[in-house]
Amino acid sequence: MEYRKVSELARQIRGVSYKPEDIHDGLDKDAVILLRANNISGGKINFDDIVYVDRRKVSNEQYLRKGDVLICASSGSKQLVGKAATVDFDRECTFGAFCKVVRPNPDIAGYLGVYFQSNRYRQKISEVAIGANINNIRNEHIDDLELLVGNSDENAEVIETITLLQCIIDRRKEQLEKLDELVKARFVELFGDMFLNFEEWNEAPLESLADIVSGITKGRKVSEKHLIKVPYMAVSNVKEGYIDWTTVKTIEATEQEINQYRLLPDDVLMTEGGDPDKLGRGAIIKTPLENCIHQNHIFRVRLDETHILPVYFAEYLQHQRAKRYFLGCAKQTTGIASINMKQLRALPVLVPPLKLQERFAAFVEQTDKSKAAVQKALDETQLLFDSLMQKYFG
Repeated sequence: MEYRKVSELARQIRGVSYKPEDIHDGLDKDAVILLRANNISGGKINFDDIVYVDRRKVSNEQYLRKGDVLICASSGSKQLVGKAATVDFDRECTFGAFCKVVRPNPDIAGYLGVYFQSNRYRQKISEVAIGANINNIRNEHIDDLELLVGNSDENAEVIETITLLQCIIDRRKEQLEKLDELVKARFVELFGDMFLNFEEWNEAPLESLADIVSGITKGRKVSEKHLIKVPYMAVSNVKEGYIDWTTVKTIEATEQEINQYRLLPDDVLMTEGGDPDKLGRGAIIKTPLENCIHQNHIFRVRLDETHILPVYFAEYLQHQRAKRYFLGCAKQTTGIASINMKQLRALPVLVPPLKLQERFAAFVEQTDKSKAAVQKALDETQLLFDSLMQKYFG
């Protein structure tokens, strides 16, 4: 195998420039689907939020071909610049001016597509973007990229291996999504329509069912000299339905603060703000780190489990009944919404019989075991995938 530049293996094609008057309302005989940067996600092309552009604006070269690599060439975010996906369909499409296409030579098409998903490629593009005021990828940035290329048999083996592993990874992710859907379906099966509340279950404000506190403020003034470094949960750790342990920060706190904010198993953590559609997101922290506390932009909800179980409440937070309440009372500025302690305390919660909640909790426990097994298999496959990509492309 030898290093070769992309310029030796492919040519680049610029995207279609168009004006508002060139847009069609739908796909008719004079229009063609135009893909934009938002249609590139997770190394794949999606057809969400597409545009239909007048085909007179499109040259023959600008129609996508199977094997092309579609790249986001310009974006307001350096994290998005360079994201790429291989065209694996024969559908008639073109692409916008903020994108470009790398059209590989026929003998290298699949192999080059794999390269554009490698960490080496992402690293090189990130280096190009550092310090740039305008997040653009110029032709020379792509042309000068170097990658290891073998003979046709070696390249074919790489494509087959990586494609197989990617299929397994995608399948595992689909399994996890289906297990999550199964939990939501069971929730509806057991608790019915929460808006209509046919069973006429009691509705109570959250403050009557739980102890709710805000967390520690970073940068506060502390007179006490003896401080202890402890882990703490930030907003970035609290996702919808789960805790993200990828990065756990630490903070220096007094012993009194640690006792006040220490997290216990089965506490529910909720964020005070964010994107409107994620407002009030929450998750159970099942096994907190020793002396782990939480920041002031997170509410800690410690439920009275003689009335309401954490598993039920965490799923309730994802239901439209809770989401509509938060959206209705939230303060919104420039696309960011937030709730305060008073509003959270007043959250109306339907309280089904405890026996029914326990049945749901038992189902979730079994589902979580299945998810853990699938996640373990996914992690192992991803590790192998990453190792081989490193071996093939550096």
